[in-house]
Amino acid sequence: MGKVVSIANQKGGVGKTTTAINLAASIAVMENKVLLIDIDPQSNATSGLGIDVNHAKYTTYEVIIGNEPAKSAIVNTDLPYLDIMPANPRLVGAEVEMVNMLARETRLKEAIHSVVPLYDFIFIDCPPSTNVLTVNSFTASDSVLIPIQCEYFALEGLTQLLNTIRLIQKSLNRKLDIEGILLTMYDSRLNLSHMVKSEVEQYFGDKVYKTVINRNVRLGEAPSYGEPIITFDIHSMGAKNYMDLAKEFIRNDKQKT
Repeated sequence: MGKVVSIANQKGGVGKTTTAINLAASIAVMENKVLLIDIDPQSNATSGLGIDVNHAKYTTYEVIIGNEPAKSAIVNTDLPYLDIMPANPRLVGAEVEMVNMLARETRLKEAIHSVVPLYDFIFIDCPPSTNVLTVNSFTASDSVLIPIQCEYFALEGLTQLLNTIRLIQKSLNRKLDIEGILLTMYDSRLNLSHMVKSEVEQYFGDKVYKTVINRNVRLGEAPSYGEPIITFDIHSMGAKNYMDLAKEFIRNDKQKT
């Protein structure tokens, strides 16, 4: 049975989608069968893996709203072990459309139930907000991975996210856990990065990954070419960081089981 992990932070610009794309790709390169589900209306994870959102026949929108089987929306990527369920900007209206639906919080969980056994890991790229799509993701997940950028107010707004996780644990998904906290946009030359790292470690303890994602120009360039960093520039610092994170993620997962 595959492990389902939401990658979430309601604060934008923290490296959430970058992490979703590159952690999924790096774990796939290690010959684990991986599915990336894009449930963010911005569809950046979809385009970041070279998928044209306008030509995808079925997307997460059709799966959640239209009861289209999850399997029909899954698309192969250029990496042999990595598949994606693409998103579409139509997801913007999903929240309104789901208002009168029964069990609207569990629609994604029910939709992907049949494909979870087909993968080792399933990652969900959540919207940068706490809405019904995020709630669906958390309800369908075993855990949540939270990227935090090494900048001022790094922990700002996290209270709402952690409260949402606690509410999901109480009412919809008791097994939901915090998978880990990932520090992104790290610059070892700056005192600020060290201060934020110290503050986050003090707050979250051993939930913080030892691997940090350094500021890296190539990481920012890769999505415009529709490639993960591991194929765009395997020798870059970004590729090394995400391969290190993938190894740490796998190692932690084996220790939990």
